[in-house]
Amino acid sequence: METKNALDKLKARQGQARLGGGEKRISEQHAKGKLTARERIKLLVDADSFEEFDLFVRHQSHNFGMEQYVYDGDGVVTGSATINGRVVYIYAQDFTVFGGSLSKTHAEKICKVMDMALKNGRPLIGLNDSGGARIQEGVDALAGYAEIFWRNVMSSGVIPQISAILGPCAGGAVYSPAITDFVVMEKEKSYMFVTGPKVLKTVLNEDVSIKELGGAKIHASKSGVAHFMTDSEEETMMLIKALLSYLPSNNMEDPPIYPSPDPVTRACPELNDVIPDSPNKPYDILDVVYSIMDDGEFLQVMGNFAQNIVVGFGRLNSHSVGVVANQPRILAGVLDIDASIKAARFVRFCDAFNIPLVVLEDVPGFLPGTSQEHNGIIRNGAKLLYAFAEATVPKITVILRKAYGGAYCVMNSRHMRADLVYAWPSAEIAVMGPQGAVEVIFRKEAKASDNPKQVLKDREAEYRDKFSKP
Repeated sequence: METKNALDKLKARQGQARLGGGEKRISEQHAKGKLTARERIKLLVDADSFEEFDLFVRHQSHNFGMEQYVYDGDGVVTGSATINGRVVYIYAQDFTVFGGSLSKTHAEKICKVMDMALKNGRPLIGLNDSGGARIQEGVDALAGYAEIFWRNVMSSGVIPQISAILGPCAGGAVYSPAITDFVVMEKEKSYMFVTGPKVLKTVLNEDVSIKELGGAKIHASKSGVAHFMTDSEEETMMLIKALLSYLPSNNMEDPPIYPSPDPVTRACPELNDVIPDSPNKPYDILDVVYSIMDDGEFLQVMGNFAQNIVVGFGRLNSHSVGVVANQPRILAGVLDIDASIKAARFVRFCDAFNIPLVVLEDVPGFLPGTSQEHNGIIRNGAKLLYAFAEATVPKITVILRKAYGGAYCVMNSRHMRADLVYAWPSAEIAVMGPQGAVEVIFRKEAKASDNPKQVLKDREAEYRDKFSKP
């Protein structure tokens, strides 16, 4: 009888603990159009696979009457589960308990699951929905953040780390997602900023809304903090699943193989017409990417930021590959500061996790101008050069059209130790474009001629034949 009573009490307490802040708070969460922490986990993982840790942990704070407000779990749900049969570790902040704020105990739960993920070599997924540090705990809360940051850094390049922003994420809380490999933001209800609108108004007399300051659209298109932007929490979970399918569980493993009915010998006749006859006419590089990937599937990363370069994951012959491609449709596909940083970070991630690189090159050079020079195009362009040079995964480059100047070198050229470099018949490989080159080389000859335009035109054809043909 005593055993039965003990079991009944345990089940009752488990049931209460799983309600988080209670039915009223759950209803408020739903009224905002948001799911609870456990509902999010249920959407993300395989059915009945979630094993929760530390369900009954409570905070130990006695400051400002906090001992009167105690909840099992202390505002964060942690545990392990499987996604498509692969083990992952998860933490999901519970906004129904103290607004998901981070206390010392809350942080300890997250740190524990991070340690387990690193020890066992499994991906870590964080579902963020928090009002920030629990002010009543003072520096203990800040110490908790620092412990999380340290573990993010120690895990970097060892296990994949994915952060989903599903509500507020402000102050010190933003730095953990920023250190992780991928950040997914739900479009309408998530935001991230170091300093909020009220402080900006007080300190700088600057009026700005939460969305304008740190909404998903801002971080996906302007700051580059968000790698993905989704329309709903359900789409967020589906995207995380898709992303994981391209990644290994740790840096000692190869990415998973997904057998495809798409034959490796499939021809792509549509690519015969993708490059325009005019060298100055744009086209969409995604037409090439989707055509050559298995089953026409490609997961673009940071698709709204630095759109003059495309990065993302696909498969060739069932194996994961990382794609880096210039986009002639945007700024003629030039490299600028944002594009260089975006591509360099992606290349280094692929190198860390044994994902081969496929580079589709059509680059007329680096973006000129005082803004680029003053803001460090040299320093930031060098990051992409460094990333390709140090990468030890297989690296293949296909030159589709323009490969000019220093940008040719940077985009995984043969001399940067690319394993294979292919050139389409339309490829132009040179120090600069034929028109600009002959204007420099034959300037005096043209000036002395009765028909300078014809001289330059003839010389341009000669230059193109000598230097710009593959």
